[in-house]
Amino acid sequence: MDRDQFISNVEREQEGLRKFLLALCGGVADEADDIAQEALVKAYLASGIYVPRAKFSTWLYRIAYNCFIDSLRKQSVEVSDIDPLQMQNCASSVFSDDAFKYQELYAAIDELSPSERASVLLFYMEGKSVREITKILGIPSGTVRSQLSRGREKLRKMISR
Repeated sequence: MDRDQFISNVEREQEGLRKFLLALCGGVADEADDIAQEALVKAYLASGIYVPRAKFSTWLYRIAYNCFIDSLRKQSVEVSDIDPLQMQNCASSVFSDDAFKYQELYAAIDELSPSERASVLLFYMEGKSVREITKILGIPSGTVRSQLSRGREKLRKMISR
């Protein structure tokens, strides 16, 4: 794949990729942007060996998911648990109300395990098939289906609280 093809493919996928990473990161835009940048650099460096056996988006999301997992491993300082109700009532003159529009959903999604979170986001936000998700996450299709089922049930319980 040459540079122009890579740029064209990334332009087509970047909005969805950013939404996926933003949701994985619990709505923390700076963290999502850092991971996206790292993933795009890695993808560009590997674009010369990309073989179009799978969709470009599947290949790119796999790289981004791996970067996300790497960032979780690198975090040496544990963040204290924040009560989702406190997050909802948080007031700030810097941010508009729109900044907190999806905070309850992000808080619920953040309570899922990283693999459940990725499966749910890829399936429901990005419209990826179970087959594509298996390639992105590198897990069997049965595992993806069970993660989707568990994730849906956990989200249903958390949001109904």
